[in-house]
Amino acid sequence: MTTGLFGTDERRKSARFSRPIWALPDGLLVAKSNPLGLSGYQSVADNPNARLAVIRDQFQHRSAVEFGVDENRIMIFETYKEAAKAVREGRADAYASVGMAHTGFIVQNAEWPIELILVPPNEKPPAFGSFAFWLEETELLREVDAVLSQYLGTEAHRKMVGKFGFSDQEVDLVAAFEG
Repeated sequence: MTTGLFGTDERRKSARFSRPIWALPDGLLVAKSNPLGLSGYQSVADNPNARLAVIRDQFQHRSAVEFGVDENRIMIFETYKEAAKAVREGRADAYASVGMAHTGFIVQNAEWPIELILVPPNEKPPAFGSFAFWLEETELLREVDAVLSQYLGTEAHRKMVGKFGFSDQEVDLVAAFEG
């Protein structure tokens, strides 16, 4: 059994995954008061003036392209801080990444005039993380899933993950997961 991982199709070829233990929606880091009124990938694609920062090889770059953001309006950076700095300096209008990463960055850089816009789940569902197990390890997987089914969504669970920035809305996503 591993720590939590994203259950990608590639990983499912060599491992079984528990029910999800976290849900991480994408988010856009934007300038305070969101001057372009961006609400997700589609709003970036629809605004011909919107410039989007992404990190090289992250899923959010692929998502932006799939929603129709022109590659000429996508700025690729090597680090989180470089991409966030592009938003702060007005070189980019938004930076697409995992919303939780943006939340942590905003807390650590409270003096920066930036804010988070979560990508709505009807536009792009959150990415779910789960425990991974050997393909043959069905009994332990079943037992872990049984415990998780009883625990996820409880007040104790909410209190524990709330310390790490997970909202009740994100907890509700894993508690209600039917897969």
